[in-house]
Amino acid sequence: MKKAEIERKKTVARSLYLSGMELSQIADQLGVSRQSVSKWSAAESWKEQRAATQITRPELVNKLLLAIDNLISQVNASGDPEAIGTIADKLSKLSATIEKLDKKANVIDAIEVFMAFNRWIQDQASYDPEITPELIKAINKYQNKFLMDRMTSPSSL
Repeated sequence: MKKAEIERKKTVARSLYLSGMELSQIADQLGVSRQSVSKWSAAESWKEQRAATQITRPELVNKLLLAIDNLISQVNASGDPEAIGTIADKLSKLSATIEKLDKKANVIDAIEVFMAFNRWIQDQASYDPEITPELIKAINKYQNKFLMDRMTSPSSL
């Protein structure tokens, strides 16, 4: 297989993986070994990318709020004055994390939109000859550049 063909398959494999398909299914669909797809996935951190796109900001905020509620309940139930004094630091850290998530919301929202768009374009590619693997690769490249730029200055999104 030529390098261009490998790159094309790798790009398609990444999109399929990020949309939820398993490595073995991708390998079967693209006619490559599962080991190849696994190597590509590990080298480019596909697992982490998929995880980042599957949990939403509201879910994270809700989990943090639940952690705050549990912490307060535990301290109140203990009746320990020393524990009550140390809860402020933990609450401050959890609150700061929620605030940071709110500042990053625009980037997270952009990632969610890009993922939906990538799923859509993959579907369109099955019957639109103008949507080539090279086009998909270029789109992914510029989506990634956009996100990296916005992650360093989130207020500019």
